[in-house]
Amino acid sequence: MKYIIAGIGTEIGKTFVSSILTEALEADYWKPIQSGALDFTDTDMVRSLISTNKTVFHPETYRLSEPMSPHAAAEIDGVEIELSKFELPKTNNHLIVEMAGGIMVPLNNRETNLDLIKKLNIPVILVSKNYLGSINHTLLSVEILKLNNINIKGIIFNGQQNISSEDFILNYTKLDFLGRIDFEQNLDKNVVKKYAVKFRGNKI
Repeated sequence: MKYIIAGIGTEIGKTFVSSILTEALEADYWKPIQSGALDFTDTDMVRSLISTNKTVFHPETYRLSEPMSPHAAAEIDGVEIELSKFELPKTNNHLIVEMAGGIMVPLNNRETNLDLIKKLNIPVILVSKNYLGSINHTLLSVEILKLNNINIKGIIFNGQQNISSEDFILNYTKLDFLGRIDFEQNLDKNVVKKYAVKFRGNKI
């Protein structure tokens, strides 16, 4: 199984979710674009949170110095992100692929994460987080994926629960509910293991 982990925006919890699913599936992990935090990347974060020793961490295609939208960070670094440079890592294992930012985040002056998702051509797991405006952001993300015939495996809710919002999103989109991750004060291997047990075999 290979999945893209995409969020409805930034700071949604994609890396934490990716850690849990990597642990649950004992999967490989790949972050195609890392923008900023090069001293402790999202790959490093996942590595620090999982316990399985079966995971291979595949190198990023682009490592950008500034914590900005990929197209802006690339411009500062004097490079241009090219869609042709991205290829799914060769592996016989399951694979978790974590996007940088939301669905329509630009990669260059022509293409967005949506184009990268289409190129990679594997199912998307959408991560949503409850905040004022998140229903709108979630529905728009789902609509743009559906309009482009992207296979959406389902949705994961992360953070403080809001039953009214979550029920509306699920009823409206008809997406499979893959699980929820509560707000956690401390993120460590034990927390990841706890959720990995819940997600293991739960439609993933």
